[in-house]
Amino acid sequence: MASTLLEMKKISIEFPGVKALNEVDFTTETGTTQALIGANGAGKSTLMKVLSGAYNHFTGEIFLNGEKVEIQSPKDAQGLGIQIVYQEVDTALIPYLTVGENIMLNETVHDMGKKQLVNWKGIHERATEILREINVNVPSKKLVSELTLAEKQMVLIARSISKECKFLILDEPTAPLSHSETKELFRIVRDLKSKNVGVIFISHRLPELFEICDDITVMRNGEYVTKERIADTTPNKVVEHMLGRKLDEQFPEKVVSIGNKVLDVNGLNDMEQKIKDFSMHVNAGEIVGIAGLVGAGKTEFCKTLFGATKIASGDISLNGKKLKINNPNDAVKQGIALVPEERRKEGILVLESVATNLTSANLKKFSQFFSFLNFKEEKKTSVELINSLGIKTPSEETKVQNLSGGNQQKVAIGKWLIADADVYVFDEPTKGVDVGAKKDIFELIINLAQRGKAIIYASCELSEIIGITDRVYVVYDGEVVKELDTQVTNEEEILFYSTGGK
Repeated sequence: MASTLLEMKKISIEFPGVKALNEVDFTTETGTTQALIGANGAGKSTLMKVLSGAYNHFTGEIFLNGEKVEIQSPKDAQGLGIQIVYQEVDTALIPYLTVGENIMLNETVHDMGKKQLVNWKGIHERATEILREINVNVPSKKLVSELTLAEKQMVLIARSISKECKFLILDEPTAPLSHSETKELFRIVRDLKSKNVGVIFISHRLPELFEICDDITVMRNGEYVTKERIADTTPNKVVEHMLGRKLDEQFPEKVVSIGNKVLDVNGLNDMEQKIKDFSMHVNAGEIVGIAGLVGAGKTEFCKTLFGATKIASGDISLNGKKLKINNPNDAVKQGIALVPEERRKEGILVLESVATNLTSANLKKFSQFFSFLNFKEEKKTSVELINSLGIKTPSEETKVQNLSGGNQQKVAIGKWLIADADVYVFDEPTKGVDVGAKKDIFELIINLAQRGKAIIYASCELSEIIGITDRVYVVYDGEVVKELDTQVTNEEEILFYSTGGK
């Protein structure tokens, strides 16, 4: 089976105030799996958006088997067999359409003379066939709005392979997936590779890249750094290429004395019946983990505690005082802050500036007479936060959508620092964040604990649970099944209880 060589040569692109790519070279071919890695802001996703036709104001050239091709739109890329699955799944799917309609989105209209008819039966039959090929058990006629994050990811992959595909770009594909779903994705990737499809795999999870990829290309600050065979390098070498320096210890040392009980949750149940008799507590200066697999109920607990999901029964007490939380506004007023898992959808205002986002959780502090905003004070405070948090942005007026994932996450956390909450809830805070930005986020969290704040850290990344928490509650099927002291447990024990072990 003849392979197709893809070459991107001297690709450059600029946005207002930012040179995102500077003469980047990238090469891969069909029948291989190529990792593309770099710190947040390195230009990985931007390069792939050029390749997939999302950005057309670039300079440089793209070749297939030595022949120059023009890619000015997603349609051009798809016509050449280049498909992409973006990291932010909700922006790529239409929630009020069915699974089948989303998978076959470009195949729904058939010409019949002057009339245009939709072959509904054919749509769902073909979509079901594609889903069956990748072993995804989701009904074709189910609405996308009713799917889990992991199911949405699989629908996007199904849509990509429904058409002729020479190169499939996967941008952080495993971020919303459980361990078993990730294994299934890898099976799909290996199957596509055997069918002479070239897979370009963007991920911050180095162990995954070393398991599934043949080659690895590293970028830094919008420039090409190196390309190596996976078999000829190591994770430590890759990290050094990414950062341009050796990486110090990932988890900063936490030196803090744990104080009195701050948050006490007893028998909490939500109206959607996703969490059941959930009980836990957090002390001042303590980081408490909520561990579990995807779908275990971690996110549902965080949202219920924050008032985003209605409470059916149970008690929440803060500093000995019973709280009444009917909505997020109640939670914020009473000292609870949430950094949600889906930051672009729920944690930040992507079309607003960095300054607007950083001050959005405590506008009263910046209000003058008749509730007019004091823009001078807002700017001063936001610039101070940008500097103290190390947010990489051309200015405080830059729109948040133009920042990298790690810097967006810093903004999502930073807005709560002004609010000065008593309890900080972090739901998968390092999802889609590179190793350098992860360390910055860990330092932010530890700093909050050292200030006496009560921290809840919900994650399915067990290495992070072990590395940063003091205690951990393991969640299975919406229930707390085990409480463990992090100092005397390990990933294997947490995983045992996470999978229903007793």
